[in-house]
Formats: sequence, structure tokens, C-alpha cells
Amino acid sequence: MTEFTHLDATGAARMVDVSGKDVSVRTATARGQVRVSAAVIELLRNGGLPKGDALAVARIAGIMAAKRTPDLVPLCHPIAIHGVTVDLAVTDTEVAIEATVRTADRTGVEMEALTSVVVAGLALVDMVKAVDPAAVITEVCVVSKTGGATGDWSRP
Repeated sequence: MTEFTHLDATGAARMVDVSGKDVSVRTATARGQVRVSAAVIELLRNGGLPKGDALAVARIAGIMAAKRTPDLVPLCHPIAIHGVTVDLAVTDTEVAIEATVRTADRTGVEMEALTSVVVAGLALVDMVKAVDPAAVITEVCVVSKTGGATGDWSRP
């Protein structure tokens, strides 16, 4: 690309006009982790966190976040979200988060998938911070996307 699509001729920010693009089915998957203490892992596995079911709260937060992405990311298009899946897996050192977002629209859902992972991570940190104030969200990235003019892509 030789030009910045989100800048007009004067250099001012603009929302790209996607009205001329074809509607197509698009998906994006993002991943990230929340690194937590052994005490939090134990409490997550045994359902003993003081605030309750942290994984359920994080999952719902991630779903809600995908739908609210245009409210948070200034130049992101409001699009119809047709499906959001948020999976959380407790390992020995972290909670792995994966979100997949689907649409049939004129622009992709990479930002929605990333937002889903980040907000699920934030909700999880909020739920465990009394036990582990050092919990940290790490390695958030898009791992794959399908559809649109650029086609399919997967992180190598």
C-alpha cells in the first residue's frame, strides 16, 4: 500500500467508505493470555474465587465487547456481528483466551476479535485481582482471518 486509507487528501483522519464493497462472509480469530499466580489457577480449577465464576464473566464480557468495538475504536465500522465465540482454557500458568467473530458484511472483524480477547482478559483480571494483583494480559494478536478482498490469512 502506498497511501493511508484512513487519511483524506489533507491528512485528516476519516472513516473509509466501504459502501462499494461486496458483502461477504468474514471471520477473524484472535488469541491472548492472562498470566496469573498458582493460587489463581487453583481457585479457577476448583471454583473458589471470591468474586465467583471468573471464566463465565470473562466469556460474556468478550462477547459484549465484540459487539461494542465501534464505540471503542474510533475509525472502526459498525457492522452486523453474526456470531462470537470466546473460549477460555486454564493451564498451569495462565488462562488462554481465543475469540472468533463472524459477519456477512463489507469489512472484516479483526478489530472485533482483538477487542473481544482484550476485554475478556480485563474482566478476568478484575475477577482475580484480589488474589493476584500482578495478573497480566499478554500476547494478544490476530491468528487468522477469512473473506474479503485480501482473502484468507493465518499467522505463520
